[in-house]
Amino acid sequence: MTSPPAARIHLMTTFFLVTCGALGGACFGLLLGGRVAAVVAAGAAGPGAGTGAFLSRRQVMAFFQPGIVPVDGYAEGIADAVLVDIATYQAAAFPLPPGGLTEEERDARRTPAYRVAAVDGLPSAVRVSAVDALNAVDQGRDTDHAQAAIDALFLTVYEHRRIR
Repeated sequence: MTSPPAARIHLMTTFFLVTCGALGGACFGLLLGGRVAAVVAAGAAGPGAGTGAFLSRRQVMAFFQPGIVPVDGYAEGIADAVLVDIATYQAAAFPLPPGGLTEEERDARRTPAYRVAAVDGLPSAVRVSAVDALNAVDQGRDTDHAQAAIDALFLTVYEHRRIR
């Protein structure tokens, strides 16, 4: 169910885009080839803009639906980056062959994990879970505790996603 104001806004925007496309095409065609080119360019640009607006109607109407929160792709991407960086740091802190990594290599994986966990756009629930996971990995004694913290971070990132 689309709201009447949303449909009216989309209709007015479509009319504006088609008009601007036709006028822009006419001006461009007039500059390049004269009156015939102006008519052809206006005839192509106007319906082209209208077709684009018609094809995007469903997405525009979904944006105006009440109760639907737009997805924040930036926050979701940062949350995924936190998960990847902390999992990489965990793999460096608990290598499969004991002694497989040097301290410099561990620090090289630790620094990005802390940096991405401190990014401003990160949701607070993911940030808290990331801090718990980083603390568990930093302790470096119990692999089960660190894995449980990483699993909790994974679930927090998954729950944060709007579309599943």
